[in-house]
Amino acid sequence: MTTQLLSRQQLVHKALSYVGYYDLHPDVSINFQLNRWVQWLGDASALKDMQTVAPKIKTYTDLRHEFLLLSEQALQQNRSLAAAYYLRTAEFFVWADDPQKHPMRDNFVQLMRQCYGITEDEQYQIPYQTGFLPAYRFTPPQPKATLVFFGGYDSYIEEFFPIAFFFVEAGYDVVIFEGPGQGGALEDAGLKMIPEWEQPVKTVLDYFGLNEVILMGISLGGGLVIRAAAFEPRVRYVIADDILCNATETFLKSFPATLKAQVEQHLTNHDINQLNTLFNQIMPQSPILEWGIRQGMHIMGTATPYDFLQATQSYNTIDISHRIRADVLLLAGSEDHYVPLHQLYQQAEALTNVRSLTTRVFTRSEQAQNHVQVGNIGLSVRFIANWLDFMIHETI
Repeated sequence: MTTQLLSRQQLVHKALSYVGYYDLHPDVSINFQLNRWVQWLGDASALKDMQTVAPKIKTYTDLRHEFLLLSEQALQQNRSLAAAYYLRTAEFFVWADDPQKHPMRDNFVQLMRQCYGITEDEQYQIPYQTGFLPAYRFTPPQPKATLVFFGGYDSYIEEFFPIAFFFVEAGYDVVIFEGPGQGGALEDAGLKMIPEWEQPVKTVLDYFGLNEVILMGISLGGGLVIRAAAFEPRVRYVIADDILCNATETFLKSFPATLKAQVEQHLTNHDINQLNTLFNQIMPQSPILEWGIRQGMHIMGTATPYDFLQATQSYNTIDISHRIRADVLLLAGSEDHYVPLHQLYQQAEALTNVRSLTTRVFTRSEQAQNHVQVGNIGLSVRFIANWLDFMIHETI
C-alpha cells in the first residue's frame, strides 16, 4: 500500500507504534536525525534507507546529497511521506542564504499537507507584528479540551502532524503553530526568535478565542512553554516535552571541556572580539559547530557568534518559574544528547507555586532515552494523554 492511500489514522498508528533507537552513524547528531525519520515513517523500509545511506555520509555535504537522492527515489516509488521527510533532512542542513532552501522547504510542507490530507480550512496565518504565525487547527466532535502546542529551536510544525492527530483521536481540539524563529514564521514572515514566548501564545489564544488551555512545547519548546505559562493566565495545564531551562548550557553541552570553559569565560567577561575570533578560527574545522552557530545566528537574528551566544542566555526559565500556578508535566530522556538530565531537577525545584507537578524520565530500556523520546514517541504521547485524562477528570 502506498503512502497516498493511507489515512491520517494509519499514518499516526505507523509512526507512534514504531519502537527502536538504532546506532546508525558514529556522529551523535546525525545518528539522531536518522532515527528521527525512522520514527516518523514507522516502517522497515525507512530503517533500511537509513542503513543504506549512513556509511556514505562523512560530511554535511554528503548528507544533503544522499537525502536528496533518497527523496527523489521515494517519490518515484510513490512513498510521498518518506520523500517529504527525506527532503526535510536535506533542507535542514542547507544554509539560510542558499537559494535552494526555500523551494525545498515549500516542497516539504506541500508534501506533508498532501499526505495528511490537510484542508484549506484547517490552515491559518495569524497576523503577528510585521508578519504572521502559521497555524493549523483540528477539532473532533465534542472535544475534551483544547491542546495548543509548538516545536522548538528549528523545527517545522508539519513534522509533528502524527502527534497532533494522535491527540485529535484522543478527543482533543488541537491547535499547532509556529512562533518567531520557527518554520514559516521565520522563513516566510521573517520573524526572528524571541524569549518572551507569552507574546505569540497570547496572539494565538486571542485569535481563536481560547481559555483554560493545555499548552505543550517540544524540544526548546519545553523551555518556551514554561516562559509562556508564567505570564499567560489562560494556561491551565503545562507540558514540557522535554525540559529545557538553560539554553546556553544546552548549546555548549557537546563542546570539549577546554573550549566550553573558554567560551563561558569570554561570555562572562563580555570579550566580544576574543570570542568571535575564537569561533572564526574553529568553525572551519568543525562542520557541526559551524552549522550550529550559523543556524543559531539565522534563527535569533544575530550578526556574530558572540551576539548569538549572548542571546541564548535569555532562554532561561528558572527565575520566572515561580509565577506558574498551573498543573505541570515535565518530561526528559535519561540520555538526551542535547539537554543535560539535571535540568529536569532544576526545573522541577523552581516550580514552587504550581497546582501539581509530575515528572517522567524515559530510559534506554524503553528505547526512549534520547531527545523528545525519538525511538518511542508513542510511549511519551500515551503517557501525556493518560496524564491529561487523569488531571481533567480530577478537575471536573
